[in-house]
Parts: sequence; structure tokens; C-alpha cells
Amino acid sequence: MAQHIVAEVLIPGRGEPVERGTVVLDAGEITYAGPSAVAPARSSDDTVEEVPAAMPGLWDCHTHFIGMQQPNLELIATTNPITAAARAVADAGAMLDGGITSARDVGGMGVSLAPAVEEGRIRGPHIHGAGRVLSTTGGHGDIHALPLDVVHSVSCTFGFSILCDGVPEALRAVRTNLRANAKLIKICASGGVMSEVDHPMHQQFSDEELAAIVAEAGRAERIVAAHCHGKAGIMAALRAGCHTIEHGSFLDEEAADKMVETGAMLVPTRFVIESLLGQIDALPRYAYEKGQMIAGAHEQAMKIAIAKGVKIAAGCDIFVSGQMYGENSREIEHLINAGLTDLEAIEAATANGPETLGAQAPRTGQLVAGYDADVIALDTNPLDDRTVWGRPDRVTHVWQRGRRVK
Repeated sequence: MAQHIVAEVLIPGRGEPVERGTVVLDAGEITYAGPSAVAPARSSDDTVEEVPAAMPGLWDCHTHFIGMQQPNLELIATTNPITAAARAVADAGAMLDGGITSARDVGGMGVSLAPAVEEGRIRGPHIHGAGRVLSTTGGHGDIHALPLDVVHSVSCTFGFSILCDGVPEALRAVRTNLRANAKLIKICASGGVMSEVDHPMHQQFSDEELAAIVAEAGRAERIVAAHCHGKAGIMAALRAGCHTIEHGSFLDEEAADKMVETGAMLVPTRFVIESLLGQIDALPRYAYEKGQMIAGAHEQAMKIAIAKGVKIAAGCDIFVSGQMYGENSREIEHLINAGLTDLEAIEAATANGPETLGAQAPRTGQLVAGYDADVIALDTNPLDDRTVWGRPDRVTHVWQRGRRVK
């Protein structure tokens, strides 16, 4: 029994929209996507759903399933992992209801949640997890207010980060994540905002360590995603062969040209900056101050990257449980504001998503025959009405591999 989704407008993810289009789903795959006038004939037991707009399920290429209720990484040390996991399950369901059918978890419990999603035990996007974030001691993945031995113990229990120094420890950290079936490797190539002592402008990991990490990941056909704010970290990550730059706050024209040359992608995560700067009472003071420091530069960096032709993928950097999950598609608006057209921003949130995984990329993100049947429907044409983005209530239907889950 096939399912026919008949839409007033079909947005394929890559390419021009189709007025009055049809998507046919059968056995978990898309078997047809195109004009309704030449769609396959329906059999008597096929189902039909008529919607205003249909498009591929959305990707969030930078999220964290960590179950913290406040924007403070020190809570990792005091939150029961079972409690955190229960919250993360609810967050995953909220993302699905917001139209996110696939997510890159770039540090958190994603590798452990992914099997439960695929088994149908919990509702959530297909999760492509990085496992534990690789960080230097004192780096962005460290919890600076705690004794170092406590941080190592917490990291092993909770599974958020691995502190590693020198090539041998870095290689072991990569292999530890691969043992957990991580689909990519995430590193902190610069300091960050939510960590207390380190500076966002400073490079973390030496060039030698970065090269070893990328090579080790590459042997297992995994890409490396590099958290970078400062230019030094961005350039070091690009020299080493990292596939995606996360945030890229101080990216300039030279760095953008290098990204185009190497084929690296940018996941800018404007969503989190806009969201957190409105939470001055909840953020640690150091995080608010650092967020203020990078906000203006980050806005300019996005515009430079887009003007230079850097390939963009949408990601939100969500990590506060019970907040923002489900509103992920608001990043599309931020990408439009930075200079992408509406269709280009949608492509960043659909067709470009799988490309952030390199050889691990699934066949999703486009309405193309032979691709997984991850499809969403909206209550209006988003090319005419941008207010749909960030509104889970405007997502009327969600199909995952052909199964209707909303």
C-alpha cells in the first residue's frame, strides 16, 4: 500500500518548487516526487493526503541531547544521567514534532538514544551521534570550576566530553568514540562561550594533534566537526582537513576562501546566540559576556561566508532541555537574514544536511525517488510565509521512512 501526498506546492530540498505536486511513499522509500499530472496511478488500497506544502524532513546539524534544564555546563556534574536521558527523550520528541527528522548530535547522549529511535521505542529524529566531544585539558569541553579528577570521572559517567592531550591520547579518544558507533568525531578547536576559563579566540589542540584526529577518523570513514570561534582555530581545523566548521564566529574572507578551496562546510548556529543573549538572568556571567563579545562578529562572519559561496548547513546548538527543542527551524530565518534566499536556506536545512556526515551520509534531505521517505507537511507555502519557521504547530504532518509519526 503506497501513500500519496498531494501538495499545492512541493519543495524538493534542492531545485525549484513544483506547483501541485505529489510525493509517493512505499516501503519506507520515496518512489515518486514531481508534478501530480504525471504521478503514478493510485491503486484501490493506496492512501491519499492533501496538504498545502510538502518538503523533505528537516535536518538540525548541530544539536546536543544532554538533558540540562539551565544553560550551565557545571550541571553535567550534578544531574543524574537517567534523569538527563529522560529529559532528552522528551526533547527528541519535540524536535520531531517541529519537523526535524534527522539530527547530528555533536556531543551528548545521541549515540545511545539512536538505537531506541530506530527501534521505534522513542519518538525522535534519526540521530547521527558524535559521542563525546574531544577537548584539551582546560579547553571548551572541560568544566573549569571542578577538580580535574572529578571532571574525568564525570566525563566517563555522563559521556559528554573526553579530555585528551597529545597525539596518543587524542587517538585513543577517537577510537573510544568509534567503539560507541559514533558517526562523526567532534572536537573543540577553539575556546568557547559556555566554558569559564578558556578564550573563544584561542586555538585548542596543536596542528599535530588535529592532523592525527582527522586521519584516525578518516580511516573509519568519519568526518571531523570542529567547534571554532576564533580564526586561529578555524584555520588550524581547515589545515588538518576538518569537514565542518561549527559556529565560525570570527571567520573572515581568507578563512572563507580556504573553506571553499577545501570543500569544508559551515554550520553557523545563529539560533543559539540569539536565544541565549535573551537569557541574561539564566546564564553564568562569563558566558553572557563572551556571548556578547562574539555576537556581532558572528553576524558578519555569516554574511562573509554566504557572499563567498561557502556551503552552509543549518544547525541550532540547542542544549537547554525543555527550551527551544522543536523551534529548530527558526535557524532558516537567520540564514535568510544573513543573505541566503528562501530556497537556499531550505536547502541548507534539508539537502545539505546529509553532506555534513561525509561517507556516513544517509539518503535523505531531498524529495527524490530512492531516498528515505522522510517528509513533512506545512499548513502554508513557506516561500510565501516565513512565519512558519520555528513553529511546531505549523508542521501538520511528519513521516519518517514512510511511517506517519505526526
